[in-house]
Amino acid sequence: MRLLLDTNVLVAALVARGTCSDLLEHCVRQHVVVCSQSLLNELRNVLERKFSQRAIDVRAALHLFAETFTLVTPDTLDPPACRDRDDDVVLATAVAGECAAIITGDEDLLILNPFRGIQVLAPSAFWKWEAKHG
Repeated sequence: MRLLLDTNVLVAALVARGTCSDLLEHCVRQHVVVCSQSLLNELRNVLERKFSQRAIDVRAALHLFAETFTLVTPDTLDPPACRDRDDDVVLATAVAGECAAIITGDEDLLILNPFRGIQVLAPSAFWKWEAKHG
């Protein structure tokens, strides 16, 4: 199954052990994780600016993700779909990657479930959904 893990899920997976780190490990092993360069750039900014992670550690994580994830180039959504326009790239990446689901903690995205046939799920809801559709 093709899945997109939103930046907030990836950040949580990297900075703390728990639901999101378990989810990331599972999805990398069992599914195709889709991402875009725009989302990797956002991840870099969040890790360096908000979480003060060392640049060398951030580069290593981004390199690993770029090697592990399937990178796609999203088109601009027309018309824009999300009330937070910065989140349209998440939706566009999922569309370009033909994803079955987006896993996110972002309420601006969760409220859109489903989006163009793509499920938009909180990390805690993923496991139950996967059991039915995996």
